[in-house]
Amino acid sequence: MNRKKKINQTLKAKAKKANAKLHAANKSPYIAKAERAQLAQAQSVIAPTADLADSALSDSGAVHSPAL
Repeated sequence: MNRKKKINQTLKAKAKKANAKLHAANKSPYIAKAERAQLAQAQSVIAPTADLADSALSDSGAVHSPAL
């Protein structure tokens, strides 16, 4: 009985690993805390310049569609 159990256990483990590899794409990749801080800093630098560009367009009388 032990040999049968061990074989079944091994086969189930392999099947479980193969199934997990198929469904791994649903999970977003891990981003380190330092990288998140850098991205937030980059966004804060880009955001004010984008706001300035939008205000310059609205001052010049150009019509633009709102962001969705």
